[in-house]
Amino acid sequence: MEKAKVYFTYLRATPELNLLQKLEKLVKSAGIEQIGFKNKFTAIKIHFGEPGNLAFLRPNYAKVIVDIIKNLGGKVFLTDCNTLYAGRRKDALEHLEAAYENGYNPFTTGCQIIIGDGLKGTDEMNVPVPCGEYVKEAKIGRAIMDADILISLTHFKGHELTGFGGALKNIGMGAGSRAGKMEMHSEGKPGVKRESCAGCGVCKKNCAHSAITLTGHKANIDHAKCTGCGRCIGACHFNAIVAAWDESNDILNKKIAEYCWAVLNDRPHFHISLVMDVAPFCDCHSENDVPIIPDIGMFAS
Repeated sequence: MEKAKVYFTYLRATPELNLLQKLEKLVKSAGIEQIGFKNKFTAIKIHFGEPGNLAFLRPNYAKVIVDIIKNLGGKVFLTDCNTLYAGRRKDALEHLEAAYENGYNPFTTGCQIIIGDGLKGTDEMNVPVPCGEYVKEAKIGRAIMDADILISLTHFKGHELTGFGGALKNIGMGAGSRAGKMEMHSEGKPGVKRESCAGCGVCKKNCAHSAITLTGHKANIDHAKCTGCGRCIGACHFNAIVAAWDESNDILNKKIAEYCWAVLNDRPHFHISLVMDVAPFCDCHSENDVPIIPDIGMFAS
């Protein structure tokens, strides 16, 4: 495989060339116009930011890329998949509301937003990973896999598990469905927070393997029958079913890389990373601390 040529521009601006114009110049220099976008569905994988966090990328940057793709005849949309944890982006309705709250909408970006793994985070495609050491079949949001072209627009920042979160984190972890995220984060199977369980039985109805029973109006998961598909996590209305979060960081990073392979293999892709507002933790946090390094610049490949 040939090494990618990475283009860079720093963040100094002038009256003649602002940051949005610099971004357009950068991606065009890096060859984005060489991709055949005409009549092709193009997913821009981005993180919309957890409400309360102010370090996420402004929608203005997304619009620059959207406008270029639309001018080249592409059918473009912004996308991300639902979160594994119980925040403001764990289902498509809350996720869209969070994106709107943070300024992402068709009027500011010029395109629609599609949540990649559907309403409850269960709309996924199983993508074979024949080269995978830890992942043999990645669970990727269906809308992302349905796209003809994948563009990543990444906010580079710190991360408490992966050290830093860049393009691999944005694509691999971000494109995984809720079950896919559980596979990357967990070595084991999901469990039940009994204090949160309402005993409604929805998880049991959604389990295809008869692994869930109700005892004393509380759900119980038989790990001998559980396959770790994660459907129960998406089905629960009370955030009572949780992943084990017990995978080692080294293996987590390898799984993320293997999920990236599943997302990108055998289709055109282009990548943009903005190294600015580098907070110590992920944009998934509902707060952002002061940057740990000065702003550096923008990269494209």
